[in-house]
Amino acid sequence: MLYYLHGELVHLEPTAAAIDCAGVAYFLTVSLNTSDTLTEKKGTMVRLYTHLQVREDNLELFGFASSDELQMFRHLISVSGVGPKAAMSVLSTLAPSKLAYAICTEDVKAIAKAPGLGAKTASRIILELKDKFAKEYMGETDTKLTSAIRESAPKKGGKLSEATEALSALGYDRSSILNALRGIDTEKLTLEEIITQALKKFL
Repeated sequence: MLYYLHGELVHLEPTAAAIDCAGVAYFLTVSLNTSDTLTEKKGTMVRLYTHLQVREDNLELFGFASSDELQMFRHLISVSGVGPKAAMSVLSTLAPSKLAYAICTEDVKAIAKAPGLGAKTASRIILELKDKFAKEYMGETDTKLTSAIRESAPKKGGKLSEATEALSALGYDRSSILNALRGIDTEKLTLEEIITQALKKFL
């Protein structure tokens, strides 16, 4: 199993790249986010994490700029009805940290923006991954990805951010707060109404 390829970037397209490793050029399907990180690197040495998709009539190698993106890809294709093409569409729309945050906060609209996906599939992704993500990424353990997820959250000054801070001040942990805020229409409600609805879920 290939974990990553390290070699010279000899070809780049919006959704594909080729890396020369010791005289052998590997062609990889990449997300738009990964492609963007490679824009100025043609002719230089790069590293892409890989996933080999094996089918009866085809072998396809997928490349990712980070191990986080590779991990997200594997999470996505574990969802029923989500294949590699749909997973790459999602990762071309949302960076790993933003995708994890969208799943944890049940932001169907953000995920459904991926071309060819739709609200039904976005909802299925949330349904099958939200509990795993809330436990894995929104706990107290400080990792590179959890830090990035925090940065993907609404910035200070927004109602959701203020509600989170208010609930934290009351002693609730971040994971519990995110669970309580799920499904609350934070755009239409006032800050006080958001906090009130969230507190009812703790009772």
